[in-house]
Amino acid sequence: MFLSVFDMFKVGIGPSSSHTMGPMVAAARFLDKLRDAPFDVAGVRGSLHGSLAFTGVGHATDRATILGLAGFQPETYDADAAEKALADINETKMISPEGLGTLKFNPKTDLIFDYDRALPGHANGMSLMATDAQGDVILSEIYYSVGGGFVLTEAELAEGKAKDDGPPVPFPFKSAAEMLDMARESGKSIAAMKRANELSRRAPGDLTRGTARIWQVMNDCIERGLTSDGTLPGGLQVKRRAKAIHDALQAERGLNLTPPHTINDWMSAYAMAVNEENAAGGQVVTAPTNGAAGVMPATLRYYLDHVPGASSAHVEDFLLTAAAIGGLVKYNASISGAEAGCQAEVGSASAMAAAGLCAVMGGTPEQIENAAEIALEHHLGMTCDPVRGLVQVPCIERNGLGAIKAVSAASLALRGDGKHLVPLDACIETMRQTGADMSEKYKETSLGGLAVNVPNC
Repeated sequence: MFLSVFDMFKVGIGPSSSHTMGPMVAAARFLDKLRDAPFDVAGVRGSLHGSLAFTGVGHATDRATILGLAGFQPETYDADAAEKALADINETKMISPEGLGTLKFNPKTDLIFDYDRALPGHANGMSLMATDAQGDVILSEIYYSVGGGFVLTEAELAEGKAKDDGPPVPFPFKSAAEMLDMARESGKSIAAMKRANELSRRAPGDLTRGTARIWQVMNDCIERGLTSDGTLPGGLQVKRRAKAIHDALQAERGLNLTPPHTINDWMSAYAMAVNEENAAGGQVVTAPTNGAAGVMPATLRYYLDHVPGASSAHVEDFLLTAAAIGGLVKYNASISGAEAGCQAEVGSASAMAAAGLCAVMGGTPEQIENAAEIALEHHLGMTCDPVRGLVQVPCIERNGLGAIKAVSAASLALRGDGKHLVPLDACIETMRQTGADMSEKYKETSLGGLAVNVPNC
């Protein structure tokens, strides 16, 4: 099994990696399929199913799919160009993706929210179709957005675990137990093993530049959120709070007013800044998802700004260690809220952040595994019940609490010797089983929990 650090941390746009980025990626893949097709295409259509239908409007899934069919991709997304493209498509009822000419597409009739029929492979399913001049379907594909911006076709999903066709990696651990065994045998840290795996697939300079960019985008997102105010889109009238909290913290610091608990407010401000940007459709990094995108940056910013002796030279080790843990969770359970609730998103993010922080604080592989387990264990059973399907309530504050738990988990692990009762592998498997047993009402459909008990207008 190999999941790159650049698979776990992808630059994209808000508000959702599974409901916004995934459908846009799926549409781009469908365009590639059309470019390889041996016949003329006159139009395209699509349908959204399961969670993509139930919370698609709040997550801008329709918008993302349309833009994806028009040729937009998350990493190179240009907001101004997207707005112009959407206006043109709504007016002309046509799209013009590169290499395919002009195709018929009416946003109001050619993209359907199918609330009645869930696709069998995953809660986040969508079907894309190409039509001929008579309107008959001549090519179709089913895609599943499986969390974190990862997309699989129906056939790929049926094959089971994600295939890895690259060259073998030196440390192919598929479980935390294997990871710890390899660390003991090699004498290497988790970050060093992950780095060796990455360098078997790419040049050292590419890894260094890539991880630096990941942190730069994360930190830029924090900074934008800390300097922006106003009301978030979507109709809930949720006000941005990160800037006001940050301003107050800075003022208190100037007055030498620093109660011991204030560090939690700093972490919450950092995390909320990211998730407010995400809710506004800004540029974020999946970590491992958009809905949980604030936990990792907040924890890393806490380390750099508030831990004596912290060094930016350790950022890559933080990200590599976190990616190693995130890969285990994704491979053995899920990082999709639609599949396993928010335990799979913020819970996974907190475990990854705890591991990364423990690593850069000098933790052993055993302590790092313990930190990840503590953080994930105390998110087990967490539901995904966004009010009005928006990644705002309870998602924004939840990221702040996820970062606080990550720091606490790392601290507890560092005060021990790495020996503990519940292995990380058992915790990951418990999360998978809990997600399988969880009612669909609590898995990003907005049909239960806070989503129905809080007035959403």
